[in-house]
Amino acid sequence: MTPKELLSKVRKIEIKSRGLSQNIFAGEYHSAFKGRGMMFSEVREYQYGDDVRDIDWNVTARQNKPYVKVYEEERELTVMLLVDMSASGLFGAVGSEKREMIAEIAATLAFSATQNNDKIGAVFFTDRVEKFIPPAKGKKQILLIIRQLLDFQPQSRRTNIAEALVHFTNAQKKRCTAFLISDFIDQSDYKQPLQIARNKHDMMAIQVYDKRDTQMPDVGLIRFADLETSSTRWVDTSSKGTRKAYDRWWYQRQQAMAETLRSSRVDFVSVATDEDYVRQLMALFKNRGR
Repeated sequence: MTPKELLSKVRKIEIKSRGLSQNIFAGEYHSAFKGRGMMFSEVREYQYGDDVRDIDWNVTARQNKPYVKVYEEERELTVMLLVDMSASGLFGAVGSEKREMIAEIAATLAFSATQNNDKIGAVFFTDRVEKFIPPAKGKKQILLIIRQLLDFQPQSRRTNIAEALVHFTNAQKKRCTAFLISDFIDQSDYKQPLQIARNKHDMMAIQVYDKRDTQMPDVGLIRFADLETSSTRWVDTSSKGTRKAYDRWWYQRQQAMAETLRSSRVDFVSVATDEDYVRQLMALFKNRGR
Protein backbone atom coordinates (compact mmCIF):
# COMPACT_ATOMS: atom_id res chain seq x y z
CA MET A 1 0.00 0.00 0.00
CA THR A 2 1.48 3.34 -1.08
CA PRO A 3 1.53 6.30 1.34
CA LYS A 4 -1.15 7.99 -0.78
CA GLU A 5 -3.41 4.91 -0.69
CA LEU A 6 -2.86 4.56 3.05
CA LEU A 7 -3.73 8.22 3.66
CA SER A 8 -6.88 7.83 1.58
CA LYS A 9 -7.99 4.76 3.54
CA VAL A 10 -7.21 6.40 6.88
CA ARG A 11 -9.24 9.44 5.90
CA LYS A 12 -12.18 7.31 4.72
CA ILE A 13 -12.31 5.33 7.97
CA GLU A 14 -11.83 8.50 10.02
CA ILE A 15 -14.84 10.21 8.41
CA LYS A 16 -17.11 7.18 8.75
CA SER A 17 -16.04 6.23 12.28
CA ARG A 18 -16.16 9.77 13.63
CA GLY A 19 -19.66 10.25 12.20
CA LEU A 20 -20.88 7.02 13.79
CA SER A 21 -19.36 7.84 17.17
CA GLN A 22 -20.78 11.38 17.20
CA ASN A 23 -24.25 10.68 15.83
CA ILE A 24 -25.04 7.15 17.01
CA PHE A 25 -22.71 5.79 19.65
CA ALA A 26 -21.98 8.80 21.81
CA GLY A 27 -25.00 8.42 24.11
CA GLU A 28 -24.98 4.63 24.18
CA TYR A 29 -21.25 4.48 24.83
CA HIS A 30 -21.45 6.93 27.73
CA SER A 31 -24.41 5.19 29.35
CA ALA A 32 -22.79 1.77 28.92
CA PHE A 33 -19.44 2.70 30.40
CA LYS A 34 -20.02 5.74 32.60
CA GLY A 35 -20.31 3.47 35.65
CA ARG A 36 -17.40 1.24 34.74
CA GLY A 37 -14.75 3.56 36.13
CA MET A 38 -16.16 4.04 39.61
CA MET A 39 -14.22 4.64 42.80
CA PHE A 40 -15.52 3.77 46.26
CA SER A 41 -16.45 6.90 48.21
CA GLU A 42 -18.41 6.02 51.37
CA VAL A 43 -21.29 3.98 52.81
CA ARG A 44 -24.76 5.18 53.78
CA GLU A 45 -28.00 3.64 54.95
CA TYR A 46 -30.00 1.75 52.35
CA GLN A 47 -32.82 3.76 50.76
CA TYR A 48 -35.79 2.49 48.81
CA GLY A 49 -34.81 2.04 45.17
CA ASP A 50 -31.09 1.41 45.82
CA ASP A 51 -29.51 -1.48 43.92
CA VAL A 52 -29.23 -4.44 46.30
CA ARG A 53 -25.94 -5.34 44.58
CA ASP A 54 -24.41 -2.26 46.22
CA ILE A 55 -25.16 -3.45 49.78
CA ASP A 56 -22.05 -3.61 51.97
CA TRP A 57 -22.73 -6.79 53.90
CA ASN A 58 -19.89 -6.29 56.38
CA VAL A 59 -21.18 -2.88 57.50
CA THR A 60 -24.77 -4.15 57.39
CA ALA A 61 -23.87 -6.99 59.77
CA ARG A 62 -22.14 -4.64 62.20
CA GLN A 63 -24.92 -2.03 62.22
CA ASN A 64 -27.85 -4.49 62.08
CA LYS A 65 -29.45 -2.52 59.26
CA PRO A 66 -28.66 -2.35 55.55
CA TYR A 67 -25.95 -0.04 54.24
CA VAL A 68 -24.92 0.48 50.62
CA LYS A 69 -21.62 1.47 49.05
CA VAL A 70 -21.56 4.87 47.39
CA TYR A 71 -19.31 5.38 44.39
CA GLU A 72 -18.15 8.43 42.54
CA GLU A 73 -17.32 8.38 38.86
CA GLU A 74 -13.70 8.68 37.81
CA ARG A 75 -13.01 11.66 35.59
CA GLU A 76 -11.72 9.45 32.78
CA LEU A 77 -11.60 5.84 31.68
CA THR A 78 -8.93 3.94 29.81
CA VAL A 79 -10.06 1.91 26.81
CA MET A 80 -7.80 -0.79 25.35
CA LEU A 81 -8.31 -2.50 21.99
CA LEU A 82 -6.93 -6.04 21.77
CA VAL A 83 -6.81 -6.59 18.00
CA ASP A 84 -6.18 -9.90 16.24
CA MET A 85 -3.72 -9.30 13.36
CA SER A 86 -3.29 -12.95 12.33
CA ALA A 87 -3.46 -14.01 8.68
CA SER A 88 -6.99 -15.42 8.92
CA GLY A 89 -8.18 -11.83 9.07
CA LEU A 90 -7.15 -11.38 5.45
CA PHE A 91 -9.97 -13.68 4.33
CA GLY A 92 -12.99 -12.03 2.76
CA ALA A 93 -15.25 -14.03 0.47
CA VAL A 94 -18.55 -12.34 1.42
CA GLY A 95 -18.38 -8.61 2.06
CA SER A 96 -15.11 -6.93 3.06
CA GLU A 97 -12.03 -8.62 4.49
CA LYS A 98 -12.30 -9.39 8.17
CA ARG A 99 -9.25 -7.19 8.81
CA GLU A 100 -10.97 -4.20 7.20
CA MET A 101 -14.09 -4.57 9.33
CA ILE A 102 -11.99 -5.05 12.45
CA ALA A 103 -10.23 -1.77 11.61
CA GLU A 104 -13.56 0.05 11.21
CA ILE A 105 -14.96 -1.30 14.47
CA ALA A 106 -11.77 -0.46 16.34
CA ALA A 107 -11.75 3.05 14.89
CA THR A 108 -15.38 3.63 15.84
CA LEU A 109 -14.69 2.51 19.40
CA ALA A 110 -11.62 4.76 19.52
CA PHE A 111 -13.58 7.83 18.40
CA SER A 112 -16.35 6.97 20.88
CA ALA A 113 -13.77 6.83 23.67
CA THR A 114 -12.45 10.24 22.66
CA GLN A 115 -15.97 11.68 22.64
CA ASN A 116 -16.21 10.49 26.24
CA ASN A 117 -12.82 12.04 27.08
CA ASP A 118 -11.30 8.59 27.64
CA LYS A 119 -7.77 7.43 26.93
CA ILE A 120 -7.38 4.86 24.16
CA GLY A 121 -4.62 2.31 23.59
CA ALA A 122 -4.12 -0.90 21.62
CA VAL A 123 -2.47 -4.30 21.64
CA PHE A 124 -1.92 -5.91 18.23
CA PHE A 125 -1.39 -9.66 18.47
CA THR A 126 -0.94 -12.86 16.49
CA ASP A 127 0.52 -15.80 18.40
CA ARG A 128 2.61 -13.16 20.13
CA VAL A 129 2.20 -9.49 21.01
CA GLU A 130 3.23 -7.68 17.85
CA LYS A 131 2.76 -4.09 19.04
CA PHE A 132 1.69 -2.25 22.17
CA ILE A 133 0.36 1.32 21.87
CA PRO A 134 0.14 2.89 25.35
CA PRO A 135 -3.14 4.65 26.19
CA ALA A 136 -3.34 8.34 25.38
CA LYS A 137 -5.92 10.97 24.45
CA GLY A 138 -6.56 12.96 21.31
CA LYS A 139 -7.07 12.72 17.57
CA LYS A 140 -3.36 12.13 16.97
CA GLN A 141 -3.57 8.92 19.03
CA ILE A 142 -6.64 7.71 17.12
CA LEU A 143 -5.07 8.35 13.72
CA LEU A 144 -1.93 6.49 14.86
CA ILE A 145 -4.04 3.46 15.79
CA ILE A 146 -6.01 3.58 12.50
CA ARG A 147 -2.83 3.83 10.42
CA GLN A 148 -1.33 0.88 12.25
CA LEU A 149 -4.53 -1.14 11.84
CA LEU A 150 -4.43 -0.64 8.07
CA ASP A 151 -0.71 -0.87 7.37
CA PHE A 152 0.86 -2.96 10.15
CA GLN A 153 2.73 -6.04 8.93
CA PRO A 154 2.89 -8.67 11.71
CA GLN A 155 5.85 -11.01 12.03
CA SER A 156 3.66 -14.08 12.56
CA ARG A 157 0.61 -15.40 10.73
CA ARG A 158 -0.81 -17.55 13.54
CA THR A 159 -3.16 -16.83 16.49
CA ASN A 160 -2.78 -17.23 20.24
CA ILE A 161 -5.39 -15.25 22.17
CA ALA A 162 -4.10 -16.57 25.51
CA GLU A 163 -0.67 -15.02 24.89
CA ALA A 164 -2.24 -11.63 24.18
CA LEU A 165 -4.41 -11.76 27.30
CA VAL A 166 -1.48 -12.67 29.56
CA HIS A 167 0.59 -9.79 28.20
CA PHE A 168 -2.33 -7.37 28.50
CA THR A 169 -3.06 -8.34 32.12
CA ASN A 170 0.59 -7.94 33.09
CA ALA A 171 1.13 -4.68 31.20
CA GLN A 172 -2.08 -2.82 32.07
CA LYS A 173 -1.95 -2.24 35.81
CA LYS A 174 -4.85 0.21 36.08
CA ARG A 175 -8.37 -1.16 35.62
CA CYS A 176 -9.69 -0.38 32.14
CA THR A 177 -12.38 -1.24 29.63
CA ALA A 178 -11.02 -3.66 27.01
CA PHE A 179 -12.41 -4.88 23.70
CA LEU A 180 -11.04 -8.19 22.38
CA ILE A 181 -11.63 -8.06 18.59
CA SER A 182 -10.92 -11.26 16.66
CA ASP A 183 -12.37 -13.94 14.40
CA PHE A 184 -11.55 -16.33 17.27
CA ILE A 185 -10.06 -18.92 14.93
CA ASP A 186 -7.62 -20.16 17.52
CA GLN A 187 -6.63 -23.64 18.67
CA SER A 188 -5.25 -22.47 22.03
CA ASP A 189 -7.16 -22.64 25.32
CA TYR A 190 -7.61 -19.03 26.41
CA LYS A 191 -10.28 -19.53 29.09
CA GLN A 192 -8.07 -19.13 32.18
CA PRO A 193 -6.19 -16.04 30.90
CA LEU A 194 -9.54 -14.54 29.91
CA GLN A 195 -10.99 -15.09 33.37
CA ILE A 196 -7.91 -13.52 34.99
CA ALA A 197 -8.17 -10.52 32.66
CA ARG A 198 -11.92 -10.25 33.35
CA ASN A 199 -11.35 -10.22 37.11
CA LYS A 200 -8.99 -7.27 36.73
CA HIS A 201 -10.61 -5.37 33.84
CA ASP A 202 -13.98 -4.76 32.22
CA MET A 203 -13.73 -7.13 29.23
CA MET A 204 -15.86 -7.40 26.11
CA ALA A 205 -15.41 -9.47 22.96
CA ILE A 206 -16.34 -8.80 19.34
CA GLN A 207 -16.13 -11.67 16.86
CA VAL A 208 -15.77 -10.72 13.19
CA TYR A 209 -16.37 -13.59 10.77
CA ASP A 210 -17.03 -14.21 7.10
CA LYS A 211 -20.16 -16.17 6.23
CA ARG A 212 -18.02 -18.43 4.05
CA ASP A 213 -16.28 -19.43 7.30
CA THR A 214 -19.55 -20.94 8.48
CA GLN A 215 -20.42 -23.21 5.58
CA MET A 216 -18.56 -25.16 2.92
CA PRO A 217 -19.89 -24.46 -0.61
CA ASP A 218 -20.79 -27.28 -3.00
CA VAL A 219 -18.34 -26.46 -5.81
CA GLY A 220 -16.70 -29.81 -6.47
CA LEU A 221 -13.03 -30.58 -5.94
CA ILE A 222 -11.13 -27.50 -4.76
CA ARG A 223 -7.92 -26.74 -2.94
CA PHE A 224 -8.27 -25.17 0.52
CA ALA A 225 -5.45 -23.08 1.95
CA ASP A 226 -4.89 -22.33 5.63
CA LEU A 227 -3.84 -18.68 5.74
CA GLU A 228 -2.14 -19.07 9.11
CA THR A 229 -0.07 -22.21 8.39
CA SER A 230 0.16 -21.89 4.58
CA SER A 231 -0.77 -25.58 4.32
CA THR A 232 -3.10 -26.70 1.52
CA ARG A 233 -5.30 -29.70 0.87
CA TRP A 234 -7.72 -30.85 -1.79
CA VAL A 235 -11.32 -31.30 -0.64
CA ASP A 236 -14.29 -32.77 -2.50
CA THR A 237 -16.96 -30.27 -1.53
CA SER A 238 -19.58 -32.17 -3.52
CA SER A 239 -19.56 -34.77 -0.72
CA LYS A 240 -22.58 -34.20 1.51
CA GLY A 241 -20.80 -35.95 4.39
CA THR A 242 -17.80 -33.62 4.08
CA ARG A 243 -20.01 -30.53 4.09
CA LYS A 244 -21.98 -31.79 7.10
CA ALA A 245 -18.76 -32.52 8.97
CA TYR A 246 -17.58 -28.96 8.31
CA ASP A 247 -20.91 -27.52 9.44
CA ARG A 248 -20.65 -29.57 12.64
CA TRP A 249 -17.09 -28.38 13.23
CA TRP A 250 -18.12 -24.72 12.86
CA TYR A 251 -21.12 -25.12 15.15
CA GLN A 252 -19.10 -26.86 17.86
CA ARG A 253 -16.35 -24.21 17.62
CA GLN A 254 -18.89 -21.40 17.97
CA GLN A 255 -20.53 -23.10 20.93
CA ALA A 256 -17.17 -23.57 22.65
CA MET A 257 -16.28 -19.90 22.08
CA ALA A 258 -19.65 -18.71 23.42
CA GLU A 259 -19.39 -20.95 26.48
CA THR A 260 -15.88 -19.70 27.25
CA LEU A 261 -16.99 -16.06 27.02
CA ARG A 262 -20.21 -16.55 28.99
CA SER A 263 -18.58 -18.56 31.77
CA SER A 264 -15.92 -15.84 32.02
CA ARG A 265 -18.69 -13.20 32.29
CA VAL A 266 -17.55 -11.44 29.13
CA ASP A 267 -20.25 -9.72 27.06
CA PHE A 268 -19.83 -10.39 23.34
CA VAL A 269 -21.34 -10.01 19.88
CA SER A 270 -20.64 -11.73 16.55
CA VAL A 271 -20.63 -9.68 13.34
CA ALA A 272 -20.43 -10.99 9.76
CA THR A 273 -18.38 -9.02 7.24
CA ASP A 274 -21.46 -8.33 5.09
CA GLU A 275 -23.56 -7.14 8.04
CA ASP A 276 -24.00 -3.70 9.56
CA TYR A 277 -21.85 -3.82 12.68
CA VAL A 278 -23.59 -0.69 14.01
CA ARG A 279 -26.66 -2.66 15.04
CA GLN A 280 -24.63 -5.29 16.87
CA LEU A 281 -22.54 -2.76 18.79
CA MET A 282 -25.63 -0.77 19.69
CA ALA A 283 -27.20 -3.93 21.14
CA LEU A 284 -24.02 -4.60 23.13
CA PHE A 285 -23.99 -1.05 24.50
CA LYS A 286 -27.70 -1.00 25.32
CA ASN A 287 -27.53 -4.28 27.22
CA ARG A 288 -24.64 -2.95 29.30
CA GLY A 289 -26.38 0.36 29.95
CA ARG A 290 -29.34 -1.31 31.67
